[in-house]
Amino acid sequence: MVVQTDLAKWAEVGARVRTARVESGVSAAACAKHAGIDETDLEDIERGERGIATTELVRLAECLSMRLEWFFQDAPESVISRRRGRPAGSTHLEIDRLTERLAREIEFVQRIGDLKLRDSPRIRFEQSNDAMESAAARTRKLLGYDEVEPAQRLSDQTRRVGLLTFSLALDDRLTDGASVMLARGGLAVVNGSHAPGRRRLTLAHEIGHYVFADEYSVDVADSSIGSREQRIDRFARALMLPSPALRQEWSGSDLRTDAVRIASEYRVDMSTLARRLIETELADEDGAALVRATRTQRADIEELGLVVADELRSPELPSDYIEAVFDLVKREHISRARGVELLLDTRSEDELPEPQPRPAEAIWSFVS
Repeated sequence: MVVQTDLAKWAEVGARVRTARVESGVSAAACAKHAGIDETDLEDIERGERGIATTELVRLAECLSMRLEWFFQDAPESVISRRRGRPAGSTHLEIDRLTERLAREIEFVQRIGDLKLRDSPRIRFEQSNDAMESAAARTRKLLGYDEVEPAQRLSDQTRRVGLLTFSLALDDRLTDGASVMLARGGLAVVNGSHAPGRRRLTLAHEIGHYVFADEYSVDVADSSIGSREQRIDRFARALMLPSPALRQEWSGSDLRTDAVRIASEYRVDMSTLARRLIETELADEDGAALVRATRTQRADIEELGLVVADELRSPELPSDYIEAVFDLVKREHISRARGVELLLDTRSEDELPEPQPRPAEAIWSFVS
């Protein structure tokens, strides 16, 4: 399958590929090899003279540690458009419908139930890399992490800043995630069909949109959109792999062991680790390429005592939201069927709590 668009749009996509490759320090030869294409094909792509197959675009994104949607200039109609790329001609994608539905459902539960969310901390968005590193460090503190500890169980910690995280399996390979700011708090949806490292990086990116208090709409003619997404990608990587931790953990003497251990402890993929090593100047392009090509083996898990984690495995709903829905069912504010609907059919009616019996004197609240 080849992603369809016109020649002008291919030029924009190609330019973005080149920008990401140059800024990541990956050579054209290494990038082409990872994508499974010839170097001349990559040159044609970067010049906008060749289309890109979906599988090629996925591999390019992995190699450059970029989210797929960053390569697309177009922003579709939805208020969550900038969260992922969309092939031309497609209309209302699955994640649009899902996120819009969740936004309505959460605000319904807030209105009649006991679901309290904090407002976004509204960190100021800056353009420099140093500012993104500082914003990530500040956000880590808000989430309850110190400057070096791994950001484990990230979906649980987002509640500390008012963000509800849902991980749900979506069919679209090009969809990573989405986020929307609510009247109070916000929600993030992560495509649970992807690998754990990609799911966590997606959530870190959506946390960025939330703490920077991005608005609903976006100007499709605004050339700063791509730059903004790139800065938020930098924020996401710094949130997952803070510079002080990398400098403390990376010895450089045994590259493969360091890479396997850090990727496991901080629960990131090798592409993200490689990109961060370049950003923090702990590795050159050759070293980063070796890290990117590293694969964790079963022997590594046993010898290094690694813990295999599968965070954000679909379906995952935030516990605060589940408890609030349960409470509405128990108090008979909603039916059990409505409770199942609010929980996206992740629970059956039999799994919901029984309504609590009303005390005898409660009748006076209806007749007085």
